Amino acid sequence: MNTNQIGFLLRASTSGCIAGCRVASLDLPQLGGMVTIQPSRDLQIFGLIYDLHIDDDGLVRQLVTTEHIKPEVIADNRNNRTVPVEISIVFCGYQHNGQVYHLLPPRPPLTLDEVYVCDDQQLCTFTSAARFGYFRHILRGQDYPVAEILASHLKLAAQAHQAQQNPTWINTAIQELIVLLRDDYTTLMNVLGALADAKLIHEED
Repeated sequence: MNTNQIGFLLRASTSGCIAGCRVASLDLPQLGGMVTIQPSRDLQIFGLIYDLHIDDDGLVRQLVTTEHIKPEVIADNRNNRTVPVEISIVFCGYQHNGQVYHLLPPRPPLTLDEVYVCDDQQLCTFTSAARFGYFRHILRGQDYPVAEILASHLKLAAQAHQAQQNPTWINTAIQELIVLLRDDYTTLMNVLGALADAKLIHEED
């Protein structure tokens, strides 16, 4: 059973959602990481984290104007603040009655549904299904850096597949991205550059 809960759903649409979590839980979610939400017994929604937003509040605005802030005050503000960290998620697919689909979910989850970081098994099961159809949901993004998100996601997924004795997954994934972006040279070069920076490919490749 997955115990990596990071927070609860704040709001959702058919293509994505915003989750809220405590600062103390911020070590679990990562940019490009996959999460899962289970709004009903037979439906499990998968999404990708593309932004983490830490808002301020009245107390923080007052504290930053002081010369010296005591460590215990900073710790108290981070651990007990009432303003949540907002996690932006794009939906990439779902699992219904054990079958994985790289399609948008048939219905969005509801407010206060629990949000979990995928474990290695869940991540490998989802990313190995179909023919990387979930890439198109990431590539259509307009309000986030697609290349950076993909590089971060592929690095995390490659580590999970390596742990599951599937080291060739990353090469197949990169080749699929090259095919998908063959008519978009600018995006392709950005993605390949980000993958090189993530040490997933060699720059001369």
